[in-house]
Amino acid sequence: MPSLPLDDADRPLFTVGQVSEMLEVQQAFLRRLDEFAVVSPSRSAGGQRRYTRNEIVVVRYVAELIDGGLTLAAVRRVLALEARVRELEAERDALRAALARIRAEDESR
Repeated sequence: MPSLPLDDADRPLFTVGQVSEMLEVQQAFLRRLDEFAVVSPSRSAGGQRRYTRNEIVVVRYVAELIDGGLTLAAVRRVLALEARVRELEAERDALRAALARIRAEDESR
């Protein structure tokens, strides 16, 4: 059975109005997030912002951070640091796997 467009969390389907209503935030807030490159939705052929499910999750998280007192600049820094942590964790996991392979090779000799 073919997958549905909604099955793809990275498919830009949702308008500013839909996201605003879903998350109970102002449309101006969403536009501001785009202006500050916190969340950068793609654009339709007519130039309208289109959000993916993954971007909506990020917008919700950003709204929670702002409600907690962070500025947009601080939110951008938090998101950048979290991305860096994910990169380092992936690197750590790759190094652990490589070390396990080396140890297994040494044991087999």
